[in-house]
Amino acid sequence: MIPILIVAGVSALALSACSETADADASPEGPDAADTMVAIPESLAPFGEGYPNAGDPCRNLGESAATSNSLNDSAVLVGCPNEASAEALGGTIVDTIDGVRLVSVPMGDANVGMSENGPMSSSDAMVAGTDYNATAPINCGFGGSPPNQSCNAGVKRNWGEDGTNLVEVTKPDGRKRAIFFNGTTLYGADGAQADGSAGWDLKHTRDGDRVTITFGPETYVIVDALIEGG
Repeated sequence: MIPILIVAGVSALALSACSETADADASPEGPDAADTMVAIPESLAPFGEGYPNAGDPCRNLGESAATSNSLNDSAVLVGCPNEASAEALGGTIVDTIDGVRLVSVPMGDANVGMSENGPMSSSDAMVAGTDYNATAPINCGFGGSPPNQSCNAGVKRNWGEDGTNLVEVTKPDGRKRAIFFNGTTLYGADGAQADGSAGWDLKHTRDGDRVTITFGPETYVIVDALIEGG
């Protein structure tokens, strides 16, 4: 009887050890958990075709109940499906929701170009390969739709002889819309007979550091940090 009891006890211990090993292997906190790609849920209000470039795994995030505490007027909020893609952006991971890393990426002078010796320190430096002082994606909308799309924008500070600033927005069709600011105060947009925009009304509303511009059926949301830096 004693050998039988000893064998039974060993078997029970072996089964328990196997069970614990299986549970450990099934744990989502395993060594590859950080590299697992997850889907970005609609609750995070994702938009655009990828960030910073179309086809990239991260996406811009809009305002929703889940993202409202992480939004910042001086930064772009981006959702990344794993840790590697989030860290590649160089921003700050401010939250993780359903496995999606929420990354706050500063705008304005954080986007200035690089010289051979490192980042350019001048506030008037140019983004490498462009004639812009800073670039960033902004929210935009067309055909009277809400600004739920993403457009690339660049700013030329002190563009005019009177110190005015020019923001150029590249629309989805590749054409550009120029918007003019005196400081951070909107004062004009370019219009043309060719596309019918010469007669469009220009309106805007401001919410803190964010200005929403309506030019005919087009809408653009621009933050002060892009215009003046910060």
